[in-house]
Amino acid sequence: MGIFKFITDKGKELLGGRKDPAKAIKDEVRDLGLDDGLGKDFEVEVDGETVLLKGTAPDQETKEKIILAAGNVMGVSEVDDRMDASETTFYTVKSGDSLSKIAKKYYGNARLYPEIFEANRPMLTHPDKIYPGQVLRIPGTSKT
Repeated sequence: MGIFKFITDKGKELLGGRKDPAKAIKDEVRDLGLDDGLGKDFEVEVDGETVLLKGTAPDQETKEKIILAAGNVMGVSEVDDRMDASETTFYTVKSGDSLSKIAKKYYGNARLYPEIFEANRPMLTHPDKIYPGQVLRIPGTSKT
Protein backbone atom coordinates (compact mmCIF):
# COMPACT_ATOMS: atom_id res chain seq x y z
CA MET A 1 0.00 0.00 0.00
CA GLY A 2 1.14 3.50 -0.69
CA ILE A 3 1.32 6.31 -3.17
CA PHE A 4 3.14 5.75 -6.46
CA LYS A 5 4.18 8.73 -8.61
CA PHE A 6 4.01 8.80 -12.41
CA ILE A 7 4.74 11.40 -15.09
CA THR A 8 1.39 12.98 -15.95
CA ASP A 9 1.99 13.79 -19.61
CA LYS A 10 3.44 10.36 -20.51
CA GLY A 11 1.81 6.99 -20.94
CA LYS A 12 -1.01 5.31 -22.77
CA GLU A 13 -3.79 7.59 -23.92
CA LEU A 14 -6.91 6.12 -22.35
CA LEU A 15 -8.69 8.96 -20.66
CA GLY A 16 -8.92 11.61 -23.38
CA GLY A 17 -12.54 12.70 -23.47
CA ARG A 18 -13.92 9.63 -21.67
CA LYS A 19 -16.78 10.37 -19.35
CA ASP A 20 -15.82 7.61 -16.94
CA PRO A 21 -12.02 7.45 -16.47
CA ALA A 22 -12.36 4.82 -13.71
CA LYS A 23 -14.12 2.51 -16.16
CA ALA A 24 -11.40 3.18 -18.76
CA ILE A 25 -8.73 2.05 -16.30
CA LYS A 26 -10.79 -0.99 -15.20
CA ASP A 27 -11.21 -1.90 -18.88
CA GLU A 28 -7.43 -1.57 -19.36
CA VAL A 29 -6.82 -3.93 -16.42
CA ARG A 30 -9.22 -6.42 -18.03
CA ASP A 31 -7.75 -5.97 -21.54
CA LEU A 32 -4.27 -6.69 -20.16
CA GLY A 33 -5.57 -9.91 -18.58
CA LEU A 34 -4.89 -8.71 -15.05
CA ASP A 35 -8.46 -9.19 -13.82
CA ASP A 36 -8.18 -12.97 -13.51
CA GLY A 37 -8.51 -13.75 -9.83
CA LEU A 38 -9.34 -10.21 -8.74
CA GLY A 39 -11.78 -10.07 -5.87
CA LYS A 40 -15.30 -8.79 -6.45
CA ASP A 41 -14.30 -5.91 -4.19
CA PHE A 42 -11.89 -4.47 -6.81
CA GLU A 43 -12.61 -0.76 -7.35
CA VAL A 44 -11.02 2.05 -9.30
CA GLU A 45 -11.72 5.68 -8.44
CA VAL A 46 -10.28 8.69 -10.24
CA ASP A 47 -9.99 12.09 -8.61
CA GLY A 48 -8.28 14.52 -10.98
CA GLU A 49 -4.85 13.05 -11.70
CA THR A 50 -4.99 10.49 -8.86
CA VAL A 51 -6.17 6.90 -9.29
CA LEU A 52 -7.31 5.08 -6.16
CA LEU A 53 -7.19 1.28 -6.28
CA LYS A 54 -9.08 -0.81 -3.72
CA GLY A 55 -9.81 -4.51 -3.37
CA THR A 56 -7.94 -7.78 -3.38
CA ALA A 57 -5.49 -8.98 -6.03
CA PRO A 58 -4.77 -12.70 -6.35
CA ASP A 59 -1.06 -12.15 -5.61
CA GLN A 60 1.60 -9.47 -5.13
CA GLU A 61 2.81 -9.67 -8.73
CA THR A 62 -0.64 -9.00 -10.17
CA LYS A 63 -1.17 -6.16 -7.70
CA GLU A 64 2.04 -4.48 -8.85
CA LYS A 65 1.12 -4.91 -12.52
CA ILE A 66 -2.30 -3.31 -11.89
CA ILE A 67 -0.59 -0.34 -10.21
CA LEU A 68 1.66 0.06 -13.26
CA ALA A 69 -1.25 -0.35 -15.69
CA ALA A 70 -3.20 2.39 -13.88
CA GLY A 71 -0.23 4.72 -13.45
CA ASN A 72 1.24 4.50 -16.94
CA VAL A 73 -1.78 6.29 -18.37
CA MET A 74 -1.53 9.80 -19.75
CA GLY A 75 -3.14 12.19 -17.29
CA VAL A 76 -2.34 10.13 -14.18
CA SER A 77 0.21 11.59 -11.78
CA GLU A 78 -0.20 9.16 -8.90
CA VAL A 79 -1.76 5.88 -7.89
CA ASP A 80 -3.00 5.49 -4.34
CA ASP A 81 -2.70 1.75 -3.72
CA ARG A 82 -5.11 0.49 -1.10
CA MET A 83 -5.28 -3.03 -2.49
CA ASP A 84 -4.52 -6.20 -0.61
CA ALA A 85 -2.80 -9.14 -2.20
CA SER A 86 -3.84 -12.66 -1.34
CA GLU A 87 -1.11 -14.62 0.32
CA THR A 88 0.14 -18.06 -0.44
CA THR A 89 -0.94 -20.76 1.98
CA PHE A 90 0.95 -23.97 2.63
CA TYR A 91 -1.15 -27.08 3.04
CA THR A 92 -0.15 -30.48 4.39
CA VAL A 93 -1.78 -33.29 2.42
CA LYS A 94 -3.96 -35.65 4.44
CA SER A 95 -4.96 -39.22 3.68
CA GLY A 96 -7.76 -39.23 1.08
CA ASP A 97 -6.84 -35.81 -0.33
CA SER A 98 -6.62 -35.06 -4.01
CA LEU A 99 -5.70 -31.80 -5.73
CA SER A 100 -9.35 -31.35 -6.72
CA LYS A 101 -10.49 -31.78 -3.09
CA ILE A 102 -7.88 -29.24 -1.98
CA ALA A 103 -8.94 -26.84 -4.77
CA LYS A 104 -12.57 -27.18 -3.66
CA LYS A 105 -11.57 -26.33 -0.08
CA TYR A 106 -9.47 -23.27 -0.95
CA TYR A 107 -11.06 -21.95 -4.15
CA GLY A 108 -14.59 -23.31 -3.91
CA ASN A 109 -14.13 -25.06 -7.26
CA ALA A 110 -12.57 -28.51 -7.68
CA ARG A 111 -11.81 -27.81 -11.35
CA LEU A 112 -9.19 -25.26 -10.31
CA TYR A 113 -6.81 -28.02 -9.21
CA PRO A 114 -4.39 -27.22 -12.11
CA GLU A 115 -3.54 -23.95 -10.33
CA ILE A 116 -2.25 -25.91 -7.35
CA PHE A 117 -0.49 -28.39 -9.62
CA GLU A 118 1.31 -25.64 -11.56
CA ALA A 119 2.26 -23.81 -8.36
CA ASN A 120 4.05 -26.96 -7.16
CA ARG A 121 5.91 -27.92 -10.32
CA PRO A 122 8.55 -29.29 -10.71
CA MET A 123 8.13 -30.99 -7.32
CA LEU A 124 4.86 -32.49 -8.59
CA THR A 125 5.14 -34.40 -11.83
CA HIS A 126 1.49 -35.50 -12.10
CA PRO A 127 -1.71 -34.20 -10.42
CA ASP A 128 -2.49 -37.65 -9.01
CA LYS A 129 0.92 -38.14 -7.41
CA ILE A 130 0.54 -36.50 -4.00
CA TYR A 131 0.96 -38.22 -0.67
CA PRO A 132 -0.06 -37.69 2.97
CA GLY A 133 2.40 -35.47 4.78
CA GLN A 134 3.49 -33.67 1.61
CA VAL A 135 3.37 -29.88 1.89
CA LEU A 136 1.89 -27.99 -1.05
CA ARG A 137 1.82 -24.34 -1.97
CA ILE A 138 -1.75 -23.00 -2.46
CA PRO A 139 -1.39 -19.68 -4.30
CA GLY A 140 -3.80 -16.77 -4.24
CA THR A 141 -5.53 -17.39 -0.95
CA SER A 142 -5.21 -16.26 2.60
CA LYS A 143 -7.57 -18.95 3.89
CA THR A 144 -5.94 -21.24 6.44
